[in-house]
Amino acid sequence: MTELANEFKTSEAIAALKRLLKIAHSDTGQSKIVADFLLAWWNARRCGGFDLTDIWGVDRRIADDMVSVFKLIALSNEYPIAFGFRKEFENLVLGWRSMPTDKASV
Repeated sequence: MTELANEFKTSEAIAALKRLLKIAHSDTGQSKIVADFLLAWWNARRCGGFDLTDIWGVDRRIADDMVSVFKLIALSNEYPIAFGFRKEFENLVLGWRSMPTDKASV
């Protein structure tokens, strides 16, 4: 993992990621948007990309968490497995996409 910028709080971004994962594992319109966002990070080619204007369909708090995770992605140059979230993302694939998790892994 590359060294993150000093002003960026990785622990806050991980907390935001955990909140987003909880939302993505639920069954609401916002949870689909969050799942699409997270799965685009997991493997955009196999799980689909993310339309940035979809962020307009979530509450402000959720959008703020998505921005935090986006910054984590940009600064870390890592996939979710680098942060210990393989199982959670594999479960997202099973819940939101019709493909085996081993093919979605990066």
